[in-house]
Amino acid sequence: MQIFKFKEDRLPFIIIGLFFIVDMIIIFKVDHLYTLLTWMAFCIVFKGITAAWNHNHQHHNTFKQPFLNRLVEILFGMYTGICGYAWVLHHNIGHHVNYLDQSKDESGWVNAKGERMMRLRYSLEIFFTSYYRCFMVGLKHPKILRKFILMTSTTLAIMTAITILRPLPALLILWIPCVLSLLITADSTYWHHSGLETKDHWSASRNTIDSICFNVLTGNFGYHTAHHYRGGLHWTKLPALHEEIKDKIPEHCYLKPTPFFATLDFMILKAMGIKQTLGFRPSLGNSK
Repeated sequence: MQIFKFKEDRLPFIIIGLFFIVDMIIIFKVDHLYTLLTWMAFCIVFKGITAAWNHNHQHHNTFKQPFLNRLVEILFGMYTGICGYAWVLHHNIGHHVNYLDQSKDESGWVNAKGERMMRLRYSLEIFFTSYYRCFMVGLKHPKILRKFILMTSTTLAIMTAITILRPLPALLILWIPCVLSLLITADSTYWHHSGLETKDHWSASRNTIDSICFNVLTGNFGYHTAHHYRGGLHWTKLPALHEEIKDKIPEHCYLKPTPFFATLDFMILKAMGIKQTLGFRPSLGNSK
């Protein structure tokens, strides 16, 4: 029986599954505070990256069996703070439909005066209002709203049960990385879209294609214009689509990788004895 719709999903989801097993072992077996804090730091990084795979999964479900899709969405909710169908409501139906109109965009980056928000304010505002916005979009899509409420309730019930059994490990390994992952996810949308006031799909998103690590670790999240052009396309197809449309994308819609991924790139190139010769594009601060 075939489980995965695309064979390329096997490795990332096996890694995510194995990480969950280790997570649970540490939560239920480890009491040493410094070990918990060390694992928490690693969790914040890993689960922040996992948010991109949750995003890809919600656009294009990974498994052929609906039960497995719902099961992995519970895991993703525990990891990233974004429960099943939250991406569908807030992001797929909301942001993707409205991202060219800041008066409607669920991830809108302008303030009440029509000005570009500061990055921290934007990230905190989306963070604190994300579930409210999911619910408001869901009122227009009641079938999806019911699924969203069920998945969110189930995820929170499981996390609450683990917290009752193991309060401190659950706080450090589940709740803190989960909350920070949601904040990181909110921030990434600012990175991709803020300041691009346009009605043109080709110049409304920023792309990062000149990084060794970024697209490997996030499932081609850097091919963002292509992703918005065909939101339901599987992540493995985005580089080919980008090649078809790249001549339409203006130069200012290319970004350097974030410092985190740039550091990973540098370390890999250094280990390989290769000078950093990638043709990095202008940074966010230089974009208009």
